Amino acid sequence: MRKYIIYVLLLSLSFGYTQEETKIDTILTKWHKAAANADFKTYFDLMTNDAIFIGTDPTENWQYDAFKTFAKPYFDKGKAWSFTTLERHIFLDHSKKVAWFDELLDTQMGICRGSGVVQKTTKGWKIQHYVLSITIPNENVKEIMALKKKFDLDLIKKLNTARD
Repeated sequence: MRKYIIYVLLLSLSFGYTQEETKIDTILTKWHKAAANADFKTYFDLMTNDAIFIGTDPTENWQYDAFKTFAKPYFDKGKAWSFTTLERHIFLDHSKKVAWFDELLDTQMGICRGSGVVQKTTKGWKIQHYVLSITIPNENVKEIMALKKKFDLDLIKKLNTARD
């Protein structure tokens, strides 16, 4: 644990964070570590009760309780997912009670981007909204578009029909 704290402090110093940004950085790092260690309680305790997790699939827009239900079997297997931060930017609003961030992650899916909102609560900073995206180099976009074209068209049709 001591090595972990020293690592987070050094990482925060290298990013030039303020004291509040360092606290947020620590929470985000702890959250990712909890998933890698399949620590369900810690992972979800670091989120607000009204949190939203948006996954890489266009149908993944998880409200807190639904996300817990979805994630539980992965955590029960002993390892949920493993995201290591490569780069992180944190921005605080003027009240210093809300912040947003973006991060580049090393994951089992390759490089991904995470972004989200954290809120200062009576129990410290908590993740309120998180979006995970698979990154695609510009030179591969046409190839990826071709791979997902049928899925996208089917989902667009389904969503437009539901809206009417």
